[in-house]
Amino acid sequence: MAEGNYEKILDRISRTSGLEREELERMVEAKRAKLAGLISKEGAAQVVAVELGISFEQEKLKINELLSGMRKVNVIGKIIQLFPVRSFTKNEKEGKVVNFVLADDTSNVRVVLWDVNHIALIENNEIKQDSVVEIVNASMRDNEIHLGSFSEFKLSKEVLEDVKTEKIIKEKKIVEFRLQDSVSTRAFVVQSFEPRFFYVCPECKKKANPEGENHICVEHGKVIPEKRALINLVLDDGTETIRSVLFHEQLSKIGFTNLEDAEEVLKQKQNLLGKEMIFSGNIRNNKFFNNPEFVVDDAKEVDLDALIIDLEKASDL
Repeated sequence: MAEGNYEKILDRISRTSGLEREELERMVEAKRAKLAGLISKEGAAQVVAVELGISFEQEKLKINELLSGMRKVNVIGKIIQLFPVRSFTKNEKEGKVVNFVLADDTSNVRVVLWDVNHIALIENNEIKQDSVVEIVNASMRDNEIHLGSFSEFKLSKEVLEDVKTEKIIKEKKIVEFRLQDSVSTRAFVVQSFEPRFFYVCPECKKKANPEGENHICVEHGKVIPEKRALINLVLDDGTETIRSVLFHEQLSKIGFTNLEDAEEVLKQKQNLLGKEMIFSGNIRNNKFFNNPEFVVDDAKEVDLDALIIDLEKASDL
């Protein structure tokens, strides 16, 4: 869980209700206990806010205060990355969608536009990359802001200079993972599968598909491909397990140095089982299994000295 979000919610409830933080924390814990711990602190705090008659719906929120499932979200930010408009067909009806990354001085978030009027502002270049925009009456789905026909999307007169452009990675327990999350977690490797191999274009690094004796890249045509590998793991942090995937560049970080030697791979797999490491990456939906999958883009050893310092700090609070 992003502890900072929970603290901000408590501060907001305290300011509005006049209740002390200690009392609010007791109410949150009581709510979690009543629900057998099946709700996060953030979720329990939101329930407490509703029970106290406090609504955040009319407020402009900072991006790092946004939580999955929120409705009537109002936020201002700068577009720091704008993706092309895409067309699609669903149920024999054609539509358009566009994504961009919105940032303020606290964090950044992906935004999805579905309404043709909003998308037209992008297509007509009225709103573009580096524009500061205001979003009203949107909703949070899987940690993305989604705008429908009842949402507002317009230029803002606010000036935003110092915005968070770097990727925001949140420390979370596996049970708290949500689709589209960028997360970091400390977990044990409880299962390791055989490496799988594939080929990529040497130019763009996208998959090169075999055709007869050749390999074809969609963009670069016939190429001499580069061989790559991936390995699936199952990670467990004590709250839940999740299937994870590490691609070629990350495999040496978890101890795989020679994937062509079957005997060596077996030894490396055995050494990995039961090992605790810190993994970071993104949560996506695995289309084959239709469940969340952790795409790991970094793995590192647990720094025991740093961990002890953190535990000592926590015990002093």
